[in-house]
Amino acid sequence: MNLPDISTHLPITDPTWIFFLVLMIILFAPIVLGRLRIPHIIGMILAGVVIGKYGFNILERDSSFELFGKVGIYYIMFLAGLEMDLENLKKNLSKAFVFGILTFCIPFGVGMWVGMSLLGFSVGTSMLLSCILASHTLVAYPIVGRYGMSRHASVSISIGGTMFALTVALFVLAGISGIYKGELDSGSWILFIGKCVGYCAFVFLVFPRFARWFFRTYEDNVMQYIFVLALVFLSAALAELAGLEGIFGAFLAGLVLNRLIPHVSPLMNRTEFVGNALFIPYFLIGVGMLINLRALFSGIGTIKVVLIMVLVATLTKWLAAWLTQVIYRMSKASRQMMFGLSNAHAAGALAMVMVGTKIEVEPGIFLMNDDMLNGVVIMILFSCIISSVVTEHAARTMALAEENGEMGMERGKEDERMMVSIANPETVEPLVNMALLMRDPKSKKELLAVTVEVEYDEAKKQAKLAQRRKSLEQAARIASAVDVPMKTRCRLSTNAATGILNTAGEMNATEIVLGLHHKHGLLDSFLGSFSQSILKGTHRQLMIVKCLMPVNTLRRIMVAVPPKAEFEAGFYKWVERVARIGGQLGCRVHFWAHPDTMQRIKGYMHKFHGNVRVEFSLMDDWDDLLLMSSKIAYDHLLVIVSARKGAISYQTSFEELPEQIIKYFSNNSLMLIYPDQLGDPLENFTFSSPLRQSESRIYDNVSKWIYKWLKKGEELG
Repeated sequence: MNLPDISTHLPITDPTWIFFLVLMIILFAPIVLGRLRIPHIIGMILAGVVIGKYGFNILERDSSFELFGKVGIYYIMFLAGLEMDLENLKKNLSKAFVFGILTFCIPFGVGMWVGMSLLGFSVGTSMLLSCILASHTLVAYPIVGRYGMSRHASVSISIGGTMFALTVALFVLAGISGIYKGELDSGSWILFIGKCVGYCAFVFLVFPRFARWFFRTYEDNVMQYIFVLALVFLSAALAELAGLEGIFGAFLAGLVLNRLIPHVSPLMNRTEFVGNALFIPYFLIGVGMLINLRALFSGIGTIKVVLIMVLVATLTKWLAAWLTQVIYRMSKASRQMMFGLSNAHAAGALAMVMVGTKIEVEPGIFLMNDDMLNGVVIMILFSCIISSVVTEHAARTMALAEENGEMGMERGKEDERMMVSIANPETVEPLVNMALLMRDPKSKKELLAVTVEVEYDEAKKQAKLAQRRKSLEQAARIASAVDVPMKTRCRLSTNAATGILNTAGEMNATEIVLGLHHKHGLLDSFLGSFSQSILKGTHRQLMIVKCLMPVNTLRRIMVAVPPKAEFEAGFYKWVERVARIGGQLGCRVHFWAHPDTMQRIKGYMHKFHGNVRVEFSLMDDWDDLLLMSSKIAYDHLLVIVSARKGAISYQTSFEELPEQIIKYFSNNSLMLIYPDQLGDPLENFTFSSPLRQSESRIYDNVSKWIYKWLKKGEELG
């Protein structure tokens, strides 16, 4: 029986079957290669080689691969800018600059010598080859994100060096093109530089303001994602108009949106998910489809070019990473990370190849011949494989080292279980988002959410319970959007405060987040009997939150800290929560505190949150809280650290907080923190009888005596 000849049906051109086969590759490549411990990226590229016209010619590289491929490389560069730790980059800016110079100059210089001496290329062709070798693409960056190492110092240095090398290579390429086209003069260079400066100024000045306004005005998740994607492509298109590459524009868009899209947020999760699930794999498969392995057997000339280019590209990039490691005394894993991220050649090299094939040196003779073209394309394959393997090894090493170091540091740390109390449907999203920002991003524990219904009318009870359950479902959806599990509980109780406290006890909650409606009357009543009931019923940290705008659009956090706050049991706990918010939002945290308290905060922030931007101002007297009102803008978050009655840092002026907040801070987003207290809840301190008032005065005097004794001990020690 004769088998049918399927070659007559290849390549497949039907869009449905093309998309299906690509999805099968994206699905099964990680499964198969994961068992072989081979990075997924290599699988995507090799799959492209197999199905492309130089392989089994199963699929044709149609316009869909060009479109999705371009989106994919833009996505890689956009995520690199979006996930970068900007404070880390500022601290390592000189290192990134040095690495950028080394990773450009060493390959460029060696490439010029190799091109002219060993390969016999002309000066122009050798310069083009040098630009290709000096630039690189962050193909392996998704590996870094998967291991959670995107904010490591070596990653920031690598990304900064990448941008420097790519920018200089593009300038040199523009010069080469201008020479052969006869367009190189001082006027064209001035115009080119002017367009670049104008483009960068427009993106840095306009994009953040426009994005902040959009996020505050439109909270629909789909609209926000489309808006972000539109900004990425607008930035890329403007970059191309200025004479730069679109990947540079995508990276710049990521930088300017960095502070507006927190790392732990539904929008970030959706952005990463769509890119890693579809666009980036499409780009990698499309790169593989360009590679012609048969060219290796077409002649000795191609083999010679390929071997030399691969060796020079690999050794020079390794040398640049090694010199940077030696100069700044970095770890071996950091060197591997810098080498891994800077070794891959893809988008930039392809763009330069396309330019070279269009520049005519003489009639019928182009700047890039067939041997060099095949050599560059095959070099892309080998460089991507080396880059992926090295980056995977470095990221795994760093992740294990970080985990082992933190295990020893966190042994005495409590097991965080944060509970969000939901009462108003309008406050669900800001409360859950705030809890996500304060949650330990490496914690495996679920968030807790509770809503309490106290309706006695049986007819109304079922309708209200249905509304409560909808709020809990909304909270769970928000948490699941960032891959955080949430346990919910809808409770019936005779009293809202009692229901919250009982649920917190049953679920072992270590801290409670409560919402506060922005209406003045509710504020006054909430900070009265309701909050007092909860404060007396638990010694756990209580955080009362009122958000007047989306949390990701807050520009600064102002923290008012009372004197003696450093002697409270939960002092470092609330400092940690505030630091996490500042780190996630990338905004500045301004502490107003007593000099003694300030020193403790400075020490903690320097040791554990050195990348968070902090400022400090003196506030000797708690009455100075009113002076902060002139310093707080509408897009700031005011954090007021209070205390329970009887605590060391408690002051009688705390009783005036509701009136002060209503009068001076009613138009500001607010967080009121009551830190942890040692021992059992202070339920017995009702302060209603003369006997209890006497006990209160005795307790205050003892607290002050303890404070003075501790201060004296500190001065002597």
